[in-house]
Amino acid sequence: MQPNHRGKDGKDHTYWSLVETVRTPNGPRQKTLCYLAELNSSAETRWRTTVAVFNQQGEAQQLKLFPSQVARVLPNKVRLERTRQFGACFLGLELWKRLELDGFFEQAVDGESADVPWSRMTALLAINRLCAPGSELAIEQRWYPSTALDDLLQIEEGKINDTRLYRCLDGILPHKTKLERHLKNRYGELFGAEFDVLLYDLTSTYVEGAAEKNPMMRRGYSRDHRPDCAQLVIALIVNNEGFPFSYETFDGNRSDVSTMETILRMVERKYGKARRIWVFDRGIVSEENLAAIRKRDGQYLTGTPRSQMKQFEAELLPEDWTQVRPEVAVKKVAIPQGEETYILCRTAGRKEKEKAIRNRFSNSMETALQGLEKAIAKGRLKDRNKMERRLGKIQARHPQVNDLYDVALKDTAEGVRLFWQIKEERKNWRESREGAYLLRTNL
Repeated sequence: MQPNHRGKDGKDHTYWSLVETVRTPNGPRQKTLCYLAELNSSAETRWRTTVAVFNQQGEAQQLKLFPSQVARVLPNKVRLERTRQFGACFLGLELWKRLELDGFFEQAVDGESADVPWSRMTALLAINRLCAPGSELAIEQRWYPSTALDDLLQIEEGKINDTRLYRCLDGILPHKTKLERHLKNRYGELFGAEFDVLLYDLTSTYVEGAAEKNPMMRRGYSRDHRPDCAQLVIALIVNNEGFPFSYETFDGNRSDVSTMETILRMVERKYGKARRIWVFDRGIVSEENLAAIRKRDGQYLTGTPRSQMKQFEAELLPEDWTQVRPEVAVKKVAIPQGEETYILCRTAGRKEKEKAIRNRFSNSMETALQGLEKAIAKGRLKDRNKMERRLGKIQARHPQVNDLYDVALKDTAEGVRLFWQIKEERKNWRESREGAYLLRTNL
């Protein structure tokens, strides 16, 4: 409140106005909200005690501006007890509510009576994954006691334990499909997200135990370089913004290329038929998979095996590339049959990396060949069988560049000698394809 003084008929009159402080380019200024006219002492007291503030929706909220009681704080008598994390947990809970997951899980899992509603346990698990991912035991012992979630979620002290958290995970798993649909729809409403372009890939996770009661845990191709452990294959689908559209789990020995048909049927079952664009790497490519997408009127953009670039060798050498990004150049190549389009791409950073890898292996192989050549010439190695075994070991250690060299053991007047030379034609082809890859699409 701000007083304005004015003299009238020889008397001083005080008129009051309600103002708020706003920031302007010229500094803070007082913006008048309304004029209150002259106020007697009791009216002034009422206005100072309570002010009606109206928001944009016209709803009234009473704010105490000048409480009548003032607390006196003595800093040397104050101590800090049980500090807890609040901000991140509060934000996580607000996001949970914006996605309307509180209502979803109240309807889905709160049917049976429990000491703690399962919907709140679900919120706790999700907020933990957002703020400080950890095991269920770590949540119970370390993370949850250090947060303000007991107040935010209104969960009584001592009610959180790892057993209840594991039971909660078991309880929400049957609602996976409904949850994915809900998140897709709600996320689309909030951010206008589109799900016409889907990116698909697979990974795996392993366990060090026997996992005898889980038939899906098998030994297979290990991306974690642990072929000794049983594993599970996880397939993930995201839209072009990276939002998880859906996921599936497969047996640990399932090959990538055999999962596509299952995923196509799963997406159609959950979200209906649509003209979707699928993007995936060459590990999932097969003619059967591409035909399955075309059969559903779908489209695809995918990589191709490196060996397929050989037929486009002539296209790699000319400089008629189109620069689409600072480090990426592309070229459309024609094929005599079919409705597909092939795009050659070349990336500067990838070219430098592949060139450095080739040079490292080439130098290593040439050093080993020179050592073997010298040992044979000086007579330190005379048994031809041993020569061939050492040569075989050298070639086995350098599979990346072995095809670049002509290597042979030949009989001469001085005895057996090692002859080797680099294949210039093969080397030039390797240099021209470095940094290049081939995309295939029916768009």
